[in-house]
Amino acid sequence: MSLLKKAIFHTTVARLAALPTDAIAEVAFVGRSNAGKSSAINTLVGQTRLTHVSKTPGRTQHLNYFSLSPGKYLVDLPGYGFAKVPEAVKRQWEGLLAPYLEWREPLVGLILIMDCRHPLTELDCRMLDWFAPTGRPIHILLSKADKLSRQAQMQALKKTRAALTIPGEQCSTQLFSSLKKTGVEECEAVLARWLAFP
Repeated sequence: MSLLKKAIFHTTVARLAALPTDAIAEVAFVGRSNAGKSSAINTLVGQTRLTHVSKTPGRTQHLNYFSLSPGKYLVDLPGYGFAKVPEAVKRQWEGLLAPYLEWREPLVGLILIMDCRHPLTELDCRMLDWFAPTGRPIHILLSKADKLSRQAQMQALKKTRAALTIPGEQCSTQLFSSLKKTGVEECEAVLARWLAFP
């Protein structure tokens, strides 16, 4: 999708008062630390360094906004579940993330990235259980699909879909690989629909 390819860094938000006021629609990306979130965003926008891919999980500590067109954003959220992040930082994340995900009016959907080899961890399930009551759509990317055989990929997809307790009309799931570019078009179609791109 050509509009995704126009993504540019817009701002970093460390407190709710600094959220962009011009937002019409934004999609948030979230996932466990080291699930491949930054790589997935970079792959979708066709850039290699829009978001920082780190070998040290837990590096994203604020909400990073990327502009696609006036008022339309992708938002990179802090990864969750990395034990070495200091407690003070965890509390800051929670104070920023919880109200953002629950009350942010322009937020039109959540892309949840899970490593396809370890889907639906306890923390992933907590995120789903917490976010689902907002009624907003959730799209799950089972990342790093290239690490599994085709048969194992399909098994992971089937098991994940079967284990979800959220209605299918609110929550969808697909395979994704940043390395092989698997699933890019499918995810682009979801983003285009949510962000009302032509």
